[in-house]
Amino acid sequence: MKKILIRADSSSTIGTGHIMRDLVLAKRDLFDSDVIFAVRDLPGNINHKIEEAGYKIASLASDDIDELANLAKREGAETVMIDHYDIGYEDEKRLKELTGATIFALDDTYEKHFCDILLNHNVYADANRYKGLVPDGCELRCGPKHTLLRDEFIEAKKRKSHHSASGIRHRKLQVFIAMGGADHSDKNIDILEVLENFENIHAHIVTTTANRNIDTLKRYAAGKKSVTLHIDTDKIANLMASSDFAIVTPSVTLNEVIFMELPFIAIQTADNQREMSYYLQKKGAPFLETFEKSRLQKAIEETIESLETELVDFTDLSSEEKNAVLAWRNHPDIRKWMLTKEPIPLKNHLAFIDSLRNRKDRLYFLVKYQGAAIGVIDFTEIDPTGKTAHFGLYTVPGTRGHGRRLMRSIINYGFKTMNLDALVAEVYKENEKALKLYEKFGFRKTGIYHRENQTLLRMELRRK
Repeated sequence: MKKILIRADSSSTIGTGHIMRDLVLAKRDLFDSDVIFAVRDLPGNINHKIEEAGYKIASLASDDIDELANLAKREGAETVMIDHYDIGYEDEKRLKELTGATIFALDDTYEKHFCDILLNHNVYADANRYKGLVPDGCELRCGPKHTLLRDEFIEAKKRKSHHSASGIRHRKLQVFIAMGGADHSDKNIDILEVLENFENIHAHIVTTTANRNIDTLKRYAAGKKSVTLHIDTDKIANLMASSDFAIVTPSVTLNEVIFMELPFIAIQTADNQREMSYYLQKKGAPFLETFEKSRLQKAIEETIESLETELVDFTDLSSEEKNAVLAWRNHPDIRKWMLTKEPIPLKNHLAFIDSLRNRKDRLYFLVKYQGAAIGVIDFTEIDPTGKTAHFGLYTVPGTRGHGRRLMRSIINYGFKTMNLDALVAEVYKENEKALKLYEKFGFRKTGIYHRENQTLLRMELRRK
């Protein structure tokens, strides 16, 4: 059998992610090899997880590369895998010179490596960015198709049930919280203190015995019916599958959260999470670069609102809903701001909805909040190549306070689901209420038009 040596560590300060993903890699890709883990006995380590998985451990006294090389030669390792932020290009080069082994590097932050194989299994990974950072001929394994997922996640996703937006408000929301197995930033209690402001949330904290603040966390959670601690659990996938949203670090765990299609809020706690953080910012995902209680509370409020909001495609409307939409659209307070101001006949309305089944350049949705209709949003002139679309919205006549909810639905669907780079609207200059709403969400005026003796402003929002 081929001998492979994996160099990785875990501790109260390093965290547990490296060991956990290496165990997945060993089981998934190295099942026909003789795998040995080269680790140090650091405070708060999870080396017992390696033994429980059935792999041999070789203890190291230091991070010295010569010590690792001597171990590799003694064990006859043909491949040495490096999953360690403190072992870089020069160390890998020396390791190669001393052992002649294949060097397999795991990387998260686009560092320079002297290796034969490089794996960046994160969802954001881009092989093109390694040009000039690895030797010519290095085999690059980058992106979601290489994500290291335990079998439990694949099975749990199959079993996952999707909760309806209308049913969420009738029960406690389940939130999955994972700030790293060691929680080196000590943020679990801070997050729980914010969640105390919400009566309808039950928090599931996932941590390990590597957490040096575990006793404080236990005392805080004691007697609190809205908090459950999961220490050294092997049921993480099931917990995610049964949760409504997650609060996590932008680390290895987020790859699993994204795979499980679980809404999330990410909080950066370490510099090595910056690449995932950049990716989230580009996607417009809920993300806190630093922890602030007020910002987290706002993010939770918006996440709950999103969970309670449902978009119903016009092509899926019931007959009653089609008639209701037409009545709203023909209401004088709505159609006065439309380009077509005449009332629309029912026959034309139904024919238009039927035509949407074969259109790829436009989408129309009825928006429901907490089970009740609040308005309509639409995307037109959809340009997949230029990644732009025009949009429109209107609330149900006679209702108040839903404009911001509709706008958040447009931004979330446009930037996250449709992956657009820009949203465009044409608004009558006299429509001060709409203009204030757009400006509140950061839209900028990029043009002015005249149509039938009226002035329209072009408002645009680009994904930052």
